[in-house]
Amino acid sequence: MTDQAVGTQGKKVSAKEQRPAAGSPTPDFARAGGPPSTEGQFLGRTRELKELRADIERAGLDTLAGRKAPRARVLLIAGKPGFGRTALAEELVRQVAESYRDGMLRACLSEPDGTPVPTERTARDLLAALELTAPPGAPEDDLVEALREGLATRRVLLLLDDAADAEQVDALLPDNPECLVVAVSDGPLTGISDVRPCTLGGLDTKSAVELLGRYTGSVRITVDPRAAEGLVEICAAQPAALVLAGGWLARRPKAAVADLAKQLRTEGDEGTALERVFHLVYAELSPARAQMLRLLSLAPAGLVDPHTASALAGCSVGAAESALDDFVGLGLVRRVESPLPQYEVPGCLLPLLRSRTESEDRPAELQLASARMLERTVRLLASCRAITETDSSPAREKLAGMPSALRFKNPRAAADWLRIRQPALLASARLAVADGELDTLARRLMAALVRAMVAHFGTRAVAPELYGIHQLVLDVAERRKLPREKAAALLNLADLDARNGRTSEALARYRAALDAGREANDPYATGRAMESVGGAHQELGDFDRAADWYGRALAQRLARDERVDAARLHGRIATVHAYAGRYDEALRSWRSAVTGHRRNGDAAGVARALSELARVQEYSGRPEESLRTCQEAIEWARRAEDVRLRAALQLRLADTLDRLGDPVAARLHRGAAERMLGDELPEDLSAREHDANAYEIRSTSAED
Repeated sequence: MTDQAVGTQGKKVSAKEQRPAAGSPTPDFARAGGPPSTEGQFLGRTRELKELRADIERAGLDTLAGRKAPRARVLLIAGKPGFGRTALAEELVRQVAESYRDGMLRACLSEPDGTPVPTERTARDLLAALELTAPPGAPEDDLVEALREGLATRRVLLLLDDAADAEQVDALLPDNPECLVVAVSDGPLTGISDVRPCTLGGLDTKSAVELLGRYTGSVRITVDPRAAEGLVEICAAQPAALVLAGGWLARRPKAAVADLAKQLRTEGDEGTALERVFHLVYAELSPARAQMLRLLSLAPAGLVDPHTASALAGCSVGAAESALDDFVGLGLVRRVESPLPQYEVPGCLLPLLRSRTESEDRPAELQLASARMLERTVRLLASCRAITETDSSPAREKLAGMPSALRFKNPRAAADWLRIRQPALLASARLAVADGELDTLARRLMAALVRAMVAHFGTRAVAPELYGIHQLVLDVAERRKLPREKAAALLNLADLDARNGRTSEALARYRAALDAGREANDPYATGRAMESVGGAHQELGDFDRAADWYGRALAQRLARDERVDAARLHGRIATVHAYAGRYDEALRSWRSAVTGHRRNGDAAGVARALSELARVQEYSGRPEESLRTCQEAIEWARRAEDVRLRAALQLRLADTLDRLGDPVAARLHRGAAERMLGDELPEDLSAREHDANAYEIRSTSAED
C-alpha cells in the first residue's frame, strides 16, 4: 500500500509526490512569468530552442584549438524576470535530459528578494541530491571540491536558476566536459570562458495570442484577432504580463479583448507593460485581498501555504486558501508541485508587491504580520514535535489544547509536513534573525525547529541544518548580549565540529563557551565547557592538558555535590593517565571512580570502572590483581543484570587467562560468554577488545 502523507487540513497525498528540496533532480515550477515548462504547456521560443540545442553540439574554443575541454559547457539564458527565461531553461532541460544518464540537478542561486544564496548552501544541497555526505560546518572550499569530485565521473545536466553573477556559476561549474550547465541570469556571465548566451525578449505574436487564448477561450480571440494582437503589443509580448491580462479576462467572461486593450491604453505609457497590467488587476481586488497579496511578499523563501497566508493576513486558514486559489486564477501566484497546498509569488511581481507595502502599509503593521507568521510557525512546530510524544501526559494535554487546524493526524503526517516545509522553515529562521526586531520570536522559532527536526529525523540526519540554526542562535545571542544563550550555541557548534574531526575548531569554541558561561554565571555551561576542553585536548593527544581540564571540571562537580558527574570524570582522568602511560595515577583515578559509582548505587558503573581498572592493572604488570578485579567486575555486572556487560567481562577474563598461559580456564570463560549471548554476534564486544590495546598504543606514541 502506498504511504500517505496527511496535511494539517487532512488532505491525503502520495509520499512519492513530495516537493523536492533545493538542488533536487526534479524541477519545480518556473519562477519566471511564463507558464511551467512541462510538456504540452510550453509555448513558442522555437528559434531559441533550436539555437540552444545547436550550441550544445557546437565545438568549443578548446576543441578548435586541439585541446580537450577542461570544464562543462555553459549555456546562458539571459533576460529580465517575467519573460519566461526559467520556463525556456526547463523546456531545454526536458528536451535534452535523455542524453545525460546521471540525471538533472537544479539549484536557485538567489533568494526571492534578489540576495545571492551562499555557495556553501547551494553546494551542500547539490551534494545531498547526489546522495553524497558533507560534514556539518564544512567550509565552502571543501564543499565545492567535494561537489566537483562527485560530478567528475557523472554525466549530469545542471540547471542554475537566478544566478546573481559569474562567480556563483563558476564556483559550481563541474570540471567535466561530459556535464552541461544551463544558467539563467539577468545579464552576461563575464569571466566564464566559452559561454553560449541566449537573450530573451517577448514571445512571438502567434505564441503570445495562444497564451492569451488559454485563459480567455478561443472564441474571444477568433472574433477579434486584431484586438488580441493589439493586447499582445501593449503587453510587450511579455509572458508574465500576458498571464495577468489573461487572468483578468478569465474572470470577466463577457468582456471583450478589446475592452482590456482600451482600458490599458487609458492608463498611459508610464511604467513597464507588466506594471500597468498589474496595477489594473490589483486595483480591482477588495481591500482585504489586496492587503493579503501585499503581505505575501514577506513569506520566507517565496513559499506560501494557507497557514502562512492566514497568519500574515490575520484571517482563517480556509479563507486564506480560498484567496490563494483566487490569486492563482488571476495569475498573481502559482501553485507549487507539492503534496501539501503550497504557492509562490512570481519573482517578477515581488518588487511590485514590496513597492505597494512601502506605500500602503505602516512599518508597525508589517512587523505585526511577521510576528503573527512566526508565532504560527512556532505553534505548528510545537504540534509537530508533540505528536511524537503521545505516551507522555503533558504532550497529550498540549495536543488536546491546540486548535484542530494546528494538529496533525499522526506522526507520519507531521514528519511529511516538516520535510516539505523545511526550506521555508529554515528561511523563516534566517529572515527572523536578519530582521533583528523579533529576536525573542526568532529564538523560540529556532528552538522549536531544532526539537521538531531531532524528534522526527534524529540528530545525525539533520546535523547540517542544526549547524546553521545554532550559528543563527549565536548571532542573536551576540547581538542581544545574552551570554547564557551564547554559551549554549557555542557548545552545540563545537560538538558538531568535534564529531566531524575539526577538533582544533571545536577547542576554540569550547573555550569561548567557557568564557560565556562564566559571564552568565552558569555552572552547567562552565562545567560542560571545561570537560569538553579536556576532551578536545585528549583527542589532540595532549594528555597533560586534558587531565588538567578534567581536574578543573571535577573540582566544580565536587563543590556542587554532583556525584554522578564526578564519578564519570574520575574515569575520564584515569583514561588520559593510562593513555600517557602513567599507570599509577590511572589506577588511583579508577579506584576513585569505583568508589563514586558504588556510593551512587550504580552497579553497572562499578562493573565498568572495575573492568577498566583490571585492564590498567594488566598493562602495568599486575596480572593476578587484574584477574581478581575482573572477577569482581563480573559479580557487579551480575548485580546490575547487564548480560552483555557480563559477557564482555568474561571475554576480557578469557583473554587475560590466555596471556597467563591457562587456556583451559580461558575456554571456560569464553564458552560462558557465548552462552550468555546465544546466537547474537558480539560486535560491540570485539570493539571493546580492540579498544583494549589503545592504552599501549597511545602510551608508546607519547613516549616516542
